[in-house]
Amino acid sequence: MSARFVTLVAGIFFFFAAVVTQGFLPFFEPSARTSRVTAVVRTDFGQLKWMMTEATDYTPLQQLGRDVYLREGCWYCHSQYVRPVTGETRRWGPVTESGEFAYDVPHLFGTRRIGPDLMRVGLKFSDEWHLAHFWNPRMLSPDSIMAPYRGLFEEPAQPVAIIDDGAGNRTLERTQVTERLFDFASQERIQLTPNADGLLFVPLEASSKVPVIVIPNEEYKGGAVKIAAETKDLEGLIAYVQKLGMNRGKWRDLFEPQQLEVMDATMPRSSEWIARGKEVYERRCLGCHGIAGDGNGPAATFMFNQRPRSFAAAVFKFRLTKEPLPTDGDLLRTITRGVRGTAMPAWYDLPLNDRLAVIQYIKYELAVDRSDPAEPYAFFVEEPPGAPLYIAKPPEASQQILDRGKEVWQVAKCWECHGMTGKGDGEKAAGLKDDLGFGIVPADLTSGQFKSGATVEDIFRTMTTGMSGTPMPSYRDSLPEEDRWALSYYVLALSAYKDPLTLQTLTISDTDRAALNDLTLEADSPAKAYVPGTDPAQKASELDEGNGGPVTGKRNTTEGG
Repeated sequence: MSARFVTLVAGIFFFFAAVVTQGFLPFFEPSARTSRVTAVVRTDFGQLKWMMTEATDYTPLQQLGRDVYLREGCWYCHSQYVRPVTGETRRWGPVTESGEFAYDVPHLFGTRRIGPDLMRVGLKFSDEWHLAHFWNPRMLSPDSIMAPYRGLFEEPAQPVAIIDDGAGNRTLERTQVTERLFDFASQERIQLTPNADGLLFVPLEASSKVPVIVIPNEEYKGGAVKIAAETKDLEGLIAYVQKLGMNRGKWRDLFEPQQLEVMDATMPRSSEWIARGKEVYERRCLGCHGIAGDGNGPAATFMFNQRPRSFAAAVFKFRLTKEPLPTDGDLLRTITRGVRGTAMPAWYDLPLNDRLAVIQYIKYELAVDRSDPAEPYAFFVEEPPGAPLYIAKPPEASQQILDRGKEVWQVAKCWECHGMTGKGDGEKAAGLKDDLGFGIVPADLTSGQFKSGATVEDIFRTMTTGMSGTPMPSYRDSLPEEDRWALSYYVLALSAYKDPLTLQTLTISDTDRAALNDLTLEADSPAKAYVPGTDPAQKASELDEGNGGPVTGKRNTTEGG
């Protein structure tokens, strides 16, 4: 028997072994025999703690999206597995646990990673970001090698004219195409804005509304638009992607690389740094914010709920200064953390020097009033930011503080915009606009997706300075400091024990809730996760159910997503 024959037989054997183990068995054998995972929850007092819980199955919409994910071959390039090594956990997030795969048949671990790992992508980006990304990945990341997935959109062949609706608004001409996409007899309106090239994104939710074309700053000067409409397959795919990693709860609010606390980061003006900042901006920021920094990039039409910020008027939402202009530290914090719940991602993985350089470019080239070309007004030169405000150590949380916060919520009339329960459905919510004339939606505070940050200090900062360019006012002069702290704790409590994806209240017994609310309980890692129904001193690691340890238990096949 020759070596060549042995090699041939062995090769054939291992080929079919791989086909059986990797191709057939995953369809019959579950990837995990347990649905137990550790997840982060926010307590009533605003603390973030790990606890043992159960993974949930996919909803019908998410399952549709998973089928599309398989059909389109997304798993060829993307893996779904965070390995227990430092580089992985600092780039993606917590190590994967076996319970996360309880409902994955077949499993989609993947190995190639031509594209980024997706096991922790849930809620990292907004739905609107994903819409733009599937249309053309290079609008958001010029380095991307991912192909556009325009086949997931409905693209009518003919442009649609923009017309006057007879009531002072602009709308779309009624054709067979637009009558299928909209309900022109509806009393509800949806505001849409084409990009500078005349591309108009139409979401599925528009099917029950009448379109209103909003172009307050001449974002588009043409008379007809080309439509890219969302489909059910696309909606499902995004729902599936947003589900990935969310069985681990609010872990992102504890993700160390995304955290940054800085008052200021002073850097003298430098033409070399500005030039470098321009390069960074054109590669990373132009797709949304536009070449002129006016918030009208090619991807902006997909962001129909929350438009990208325009830098031209030097109006910035997040700062720790009494005056409107932020410090370099404020801008660095926003770029590093991102703006949760919006299309602005966290850029913690961008080199620090690149983040500092793009700040220089924004300040000295984009935040300039050029209405008079002969005398451009550079805001950061003419009106330098003042000193940062000081935020003292927050008072210790207590039920008394929460009760006072609820009273302040009523007195300050927060409910007029955010609603009585904080869901963003107040009586004034429908008519709110930002400084550029676009409709703006009050934050759903029950989601825990806080734009300025997830700590009580972050909320207090917003209460103190307000959000420039939005209807959110400053309470620095109208509310004493102790009331602002109480209100901040109350706002955090609105998202306590809520699933960050479904926004449903988690099922937790009164005993376990009281244990988690104990300010002295340490549960700051999966290994120290609180185990419901046990002595609070007993940790998940002692039950062999922490990260990397063997996990036992029955698979829960009845729990929904």
